[in-house]
Amino acid sequence: MKQKLVLIGNGMAGVRALEELFKHNVADDKNDSGKGSDLYDITVIGAEPHPNYNRIMLSPVLAGEQTIDDIVLNSLEWYQENNIELITGDAATEISRVKKAVITESGKEFPYHRLLIATGSNPFIIPIPGADKEGVLGFRDIYDVDTMKQAAKDYKKAVVIGGGLLGLEAANGLMKQGMDVTVVHLLDSLMERQLDKPASALLKTSLEERGMKFMMEASTAEIIGGADNNGRVTSVKFADDSEIDADLVVMAVGIRPNFELAKKAGIHCERGIVVNDTMQTFDPVIYSVGECVQHRGECYGLVAPLFEQAKVAANHLAQVGSTRYIGSMTSTKLKVTGIDLFSAGEFNEEEGDEVLQIQDVASGVYKKLVLKDNVIKGAVMFGDTLDGTWYFSLMRDASNIADFRKTILFGQHDLGDAGHGDETRVMLLPDNAEICGCNGVSKGDIVQAISKNGLFTLDEVRAHTKASSSCGSCTGLVESLIASTVGEGYEAAPSKKPICTCTDCSHDDVIDSIKEHKLKSIPAVFEFLEWKTPDGCAACRPALNYYLLARWPEEYKDDLQSRFINERAHGNIQKDGTYSVVPRMFGGLVKPDELRAIADVCDKFDVPEMKVTGGQRIDMFGIKKEDLPAMWKDLSDAGFVSGHAYGKAMRTVKTCAGKTWCRFGTQNSTGLGVKLEDLTWGSYMQHKYKLAVSGCPRNCAEATIKDFGVVCVDSGYELHIGGNGGIKVRVTDFLCKVETEEEVLEYCAAFTQKYREEAHYLERTAPWVERVGLTYIKSCILDDEKERKALAQRFKISQKIAQVDPWKERAEGVDAHEFTQLKVAG
Repeated sequence: MKQKLVLIGNGMAGVRALEELFKHNVADDKNDSGKGSDLYDITVIGAEPHPNYNRIMLSPVLAGEQTIDDIVLNSLEWYQENNIELITGDAATEISRVKKAVITESGKEFPYHRLLIATGSNPFIIPIPGADKEGVLGFRDIYDVDTMKQAAKDYKKAVVIGGGLLGLEAANGLMKQGMDVTVVHLLDSLMERQLDKPASALLKTSLEERGMKFMMEASTAEIIGGADNNGRVTSVKFADDSEIDADLVVMAVGIRPNFELAKKAGIHCERGIVVNDTMQTFDPVIYSVGECVQHRGECYGLVAPLFEQAKVAANHLAQVGSTRYIGSMTSTKLKVTGIDLFSAGEFNEEEGDEVLQIQDVASGVYKKLVLKDNVIKGAVMFGDTLDGTWYFSLMRDASNIADFRKTILFGQHDLGDAGHGDETRVMLLPDNAEICGCNGVSKGDIVQAISKNGLFTLDEVRAHTKASSSCGSCTGLVESLIASTVGEGYEAAPSKKPICTCTDCSHDDVIDSIKEHKLKSIPAVFEFLEWKTPDGCAACRPALNYYLLARWPEEYKDDLQSRFINERAHGNIQKDGTYSVVPRMFGGLVKPDELRAIADVCDKFDVPEMKVTGGQRIDMFGIKKEDLPAMWKDLSDAGFVSGHAYGKAMRTVKTCAGKTWCRFGTQNSTGLGVKLEDLTWGSYMQHKYKLAVSGCPRNCAEATIKDFGVVCVDSGYELHIGGNGGIKVRVTDFLCKVETEEEVLEYCAAFTQKYREEAHYLERTAPWVERVGLTYIKSCILDDEKERKALAQRFKISQKIAQVDPWKERAEGVDAHEFTQLKVAG
């Protein structure tokens, strides 16, 4: 029997959480978005008499550019198709945590097992005399838009209090409705939270040229209205006793999280409803998302963070429990037609920061980047914002821009593309460049959807990808992609990037040639593909060595000199020139005599420091290079093999206690982890490769941020792929669920080999999965049993060659010259 889930709030964040919840209906690995939830009977309670609509698009509705129907995100039919009980126009007034029920304004009562609060925010109305007069309102919902549009038919003078993003959008819409609009702002620059002063000045000039008026540094003191005007507003009075006529006053000075309902129910609130990283409130059965939430002291009002919250909440409501919300980095685009503006990060420089800046007043172009140690901290752009997506990506990933800082202000297209149109320039963005931040849609997603489905219009692209369907600020980029993709000059495949300057061949060209033409040595590759240099370079030789090793494990002899120093020395070189040594501990298990052996080795070689690693092993630091073979011999004699912590190889299999010891455990996660490590140790890869096995959905082993992760459940094992930690954390994709350990081992071997054979050198599973797509991987691993078994068999064959302990070999004298100090001549 299904449990009852009640959603309070029929807005964008809450309904997005339901959409994400439906994606977890994967028992048969099929996502049928038209059948609702497998786990819950769902009730949605909304105060407004409308289905879920795009609140961000109220500005173009006010401006007359779109209708209410145009911005509806989920039709009434959608609720019916997903078996959702929709209550509209009947606001929730009480949450009874004792009865576990929600009571509405009409007195109806809705019981719940789980409750999701998404009550959004309220406009902040300045507490001044006259604020309650007719004709004074905020700008938050369809009712406000309808009221303003009706006022525009009967009145002419409007005052918008607030020169921020919301206020300028309202002012633009009222101007489009024919009103004379004055924006009143307390400070001396517009949008001070998103723009520095030069950009703000350009924005003000641009809006003034359109007919918008401004009163800067003006403090509103009173809203005036008389009985002869039926109590309606007639003017606005300021602190200096000056006045301005007004028939309509829109207060757009900010929003406040709407948490009164939760607070009345005894749920812990501060500036908003306080939630943890799983979007769970003080009450463990009550979750919350959206503008009403306070997470790690922050409240968010932009769409992208709210959708990230929704995805996490859905993950936990679906009882997967594998994701966390850790906050969001946000960017802003102004949605006033014809205004190109972008800002992100900390754009006001501090001591120690560097500023890169260009400004062309005549053409209205301004760009500013704030740097700290060659990493972008913030960006402001006006007039030419095409590269905003790129800058935001560099900032989010903390990329070092030292190599191209001289030209970075000129964009990815660099100096030579001034004559090209936007269509050409947007196509220069990489496929993983985020075009629609609200919905997380990349350039590659859009181009693929256009090509695959034969899309020709903006509405068709929106329907297939949701790009440009939220705030609309990326509409120009999406339209440029459509024009480029379906136009005559469009190339079906983006230009291939060469491996290095030694060749014009891409990674895929080399991989395909090695396979199809049976190239089995580096010289053979050089000759067949007409390499430009006789010996290659430090970029291509390691890649070629790996590709040959992965394709021909039984025939190709590993070229040690084509490996990096860490892999040649089989230890991680440290900042002082010494090395660290990490023995393998299968599944994180270790015996007392093994610990004694490690302690003896540390004493013998005067190891200055030991540390337990995040991969459940012991790392020994400060070892001299010439001592490595002798240390390895002692460790090998004690039964240890190399942990490959230094290499592009299989690193660790992290495990939790599992059902052997843990009261929550569902399977023997430690035992399965040992089996997986027995299967995969010694395998060289394009990059480091990590596994984990969690004994239950609590996921203590963090299996959902590993390259291959297993989450044990009562009925079997859930398999996850393509995750990683690090600077840019990526949560895994759900591959499938299997019933036996033997199946886990087979699927692991098949996926690992697929990655080994097809990913690019230095490409981790996360970007590889994103590049080729989960659908493609599933077609090979899940849908094609014959291919899966063939991949698994090839991996096992490769492992017969690979599972030779390099420590033992070096201890026996193999490549001894690598560890012998050169004699000083003279």
